Amino acid sequence: MSRVAEPTWPATNATLDINGGSNQVRVRAYNERLVLSLVRRHHALSKAEIARRSGLSAQTVTVIMRALENDGLLLRDEPQRGKVGQPSTPMRLNPDAAYSFGVKIGRRSADLVLMDFLGNIRLKLRRAYPYPLPEGIISFVTDGIRELEMKLDESERKRIVGAGIAAPFELWSWAEEVGAPQAAMDTWHGVNLQQEIADRIPYPVYLQNDATSACGAELVFGAGQNHADFLYLFIGSFIGGGVVLNSALFSGRTGTAGAVGPLPVQRRDGKTVQLLKIASIFVLENILRDHGIDPKPLWFSPDDWIDFGKPLDIWINDTAAALAQAVIAAASVIDFSAVVIDGGFPSWVRERIVNATKKALGAHDLQGVVVPDIIEGMVGSQARAIGGASLPLFDRYLLDHNVLFKETG
Repeated sequence: MSRVAEPTWPATNATLDINGGSNQVRVRAYNERLVLSLVRRHHALSKAEIARRSGLSAQTVTVIMRALENDGLLLRDEPQRGKVGQPSTPMRLNPDAAYSFGVKIGRRSADLVLMDFLGNIRLKLRRAYPYPLPEGIISFVTDGIRELEMKLDESERKRIVGAGIAAPFELWSWAEEVGAPQAAMDTWHGVNLQQEIADRIPYPVYLQNDATSACGAELVFGAGQNHADFLYLFIGSFIGGGVVLNSALFSGRTGTAGAVGPLPVQRRDGKTVQLLKIASIFVLENILRDHGIDPKPLWFSPDDWIDFGKPLDIWINDTAAALAQAVIAAASVIDFSAVVIDGGFPSWVRERIVNATKKALGAHDLQGVVVPDIIEGMVGSQARAIGGASLPLFDRYLLDHNVLFKETG
């Protein structure tokens, strides 16, 4: 029986009454999730620290942590002796406690990863293509999952909790920009990708917008640990993004908050165009082709680009100039503490784009604008797949992000 699951992050605040006692089974699950979420956020915590941060009694924390340790979700660190009293034993998440599959579906390539409980990628597959078609994508995901399963032993396979798919909404859009036949891309109309994959694999399947997934990964594993409010920009085939407010993803009324691609920006020739028509990798692909350079290496391995020389310089400078305008527009509306830039390219390209964006900002009239920090993303090119893989783990073990920041004391 297929299992289609709804993403639980970003989620609304939990509404359980943990003191009401009306549903002890559900309460216990909530408290266990609270403990796991606190340990995840702080990397390792003792029982006393968890009691202080959660507001739970020491006895309750002891019972919960014993159960979580017995279930293999928590591991003991070396005891730490303080100035007085008995040594405390920090507990940390067991990376092998649970695994999940993450899928990134792009307009030029697809990735499949197996992620552990700490967010580390254990195994991965990649497929490049001129443009995505439903049959090929479904085959890649289902056959790929079976291929990765074969590399695990039986006990590891039993700890797989689900698969999360990160994909652009309306995949049939922008066919002309990526050089795909419109008739071929129209085959996506009416395809329920989540259900199609759920019918073929034995795990719950989740679906999330690709840019939102990448932003979620950055919130959980990257800049979200240091910035409560930030604008996230991910440069893939097209640029997308997300908004984080008060340490939680903000999706907006229609779920499209942070979809920065349509933002109007001025090009070098003075013409106003959408941001995605400058700051997107498909634009670099066209520039390389115009210079007689094969653009295929862009899609084979996003972490192993060569330096394409002048064409890459042109694209980075144009991208930075457009991003600077987008940053000013966003900062004029919301007082973000940071703008996080990441993408499907190597870290050295990301660094150049960030530095060029900072420089481009200096050429503008910034009177009245509080410019946020412009920083590099910490998750990298696999952010979309990691965000997808996080969906099953949060649904089963962890709490809504808002809860993580409502600690006692």
